[in-house]
Amino acid sequence: QVTLVESGGGLVQPGGSLRLSCLAPKRIFDIYAIEWYRQTPGNQREFVAIVTTVNYTQYNPSVKGRFFISRDSAKNTVWLQMNDLKPEDTAVYYCHPNGAGEVWGQGTLVTVSS
Repeated sequence: QVTLVESGGGLVQPGGSLRLSCLAPKRIFDIYAIEWYRQTPGNQREFVAIVTTVNYTQYNPSVKGRFFISRDSAKNTVWLQMNDLKPEDTAVYYCHPNGAGEVWGQGTLVTVSS
């Protein structure tokens, strides 16, 4: 059973920042690109960002320039630095190994509100 563990969510005011982390098993981290998705109630999961094993990154246009994804090989962790947060960024954020099938963590809730 593959388990990814997301953390770092919380309540933040508009314009604030949060850094999410995704801890993956080494056998997953070393092979797969890791994506972040987010989901709000009643909606499908939305792609946020991806980082490949060679540090190529890509972003949803709605977060480009505000969010930054990176990977730390020493810690088998993928980070999502989120800056200038907006209320529409409120969602449960999940990380996912691209191409590994339906492998999802429990998610971490981000709430942007004044």
